[in-house]
Amino acid sequence: QVKLVESGGGSVQAGGSLRVSCLASGYTPCMGWLRQAPGKEREGVAAIYFTSLTTIYDDSVKGRFTISVDDTQNIVYLQMNSLKPEDTATYYCAAGTVNCYNPNYVQYWGQGTEVTVSS
Repeated sequence: QVKLVESGGGSVQAGGSLRVSCLASGYTPCMGWLRQAPGKEREGVAAIYFTSLTTIYDDSVKGRFTISVDDTQNIVYLQMNSLKPEDTATYYCAAGTVNCYNPNYVQYWGQGTEVTVSS
């Protein structure tokens, strides 16, 4: 069992930046972030595979969000720049063996952290 603990998030005006972090209690090949806005389904935002450092981004965040890792401490970061009101959601850290981007295949979840972007 891997425990994921998120930190960061908060409220910011449109165009601003935030960073969320996730500390994992153990190693999994894939770590990522998903989000869920009110009334919407949970969706993948970004993921990274430790062995190859391959990254995946949803089209809506490409060029604005960056996922990175500190693999010595099992921490994954999501730097969010040029935030938009539509980025408002609960952001969940996710981890898995094969897939940590598709919510149907995520094995471990964080508790979620709120990100609110005002216009």
